[in-house]
Amino acid sequence: SINRWAIRFLPLIEKMARKHKRPVGGSWRMDETYIKVKGVWKYLYRAVDKQGKTVDFLLTAKRDMAAAKRFFDKAMGANGDPDKVAMDKSGANKAAIDAINAGRDVPILVRQVKYLNNIVEQDHRAIKRVTRPMLNFKSFRSAGSVLADIELMQMIRKGQFAIDGADAMSFADQFSVLAGIVRPV
Repeated sequence: SINRWAIRFLPLIEKMARKHKRPVGGSWRMDETYIKVKGVWKYLYRAVDKQGKTVDFLLTAKRDMAAAKRFFDKAMGANGDPDKVAMDKSGANKAAIDAINAGRDVPILVRQVKYLNNIVEQDHRAIKRVTRPMLNFKSFRSAGSVLADIELMQMIRKGQFAIDGADAMSFADQFSVLAGIVRPV
């Protein structure tokens, strides 16, 4: 019963919370990590800015240019265009950003230096720490919903939301405030 409620309402809470998210920096670090869904590895694309603030995330079934382009379109639609993007040597990610740069007057600078990506690699640890005890997700939809909530909680911990009086509130109270926006009491 609680699982069904989580799958139903967590995406709504995450969507409404995005309206209260503070802006992120223009220098992004982008990478993907693996999440097991029904015993098969899926890909969680993530990006953080220079200060470690979460830019965006996207769970995909494949790791290819189309998935990377979908991630960049989602992230840039919600956060604006970055000045620079640091990524690993993945050809799919580079091809996606090259396709985006083809239609732009001022291209996004791409840096493929493995040490610049350490910020996002370390940020994956917080997500993996929460998902590892779950052992597995049973469906792609439930994985997307639960991962959206995990990312939302990480953003609350990082102080990425403009909530009145957030300094005096616990993380759970901040989540309740964001959830109350979806369905006022």
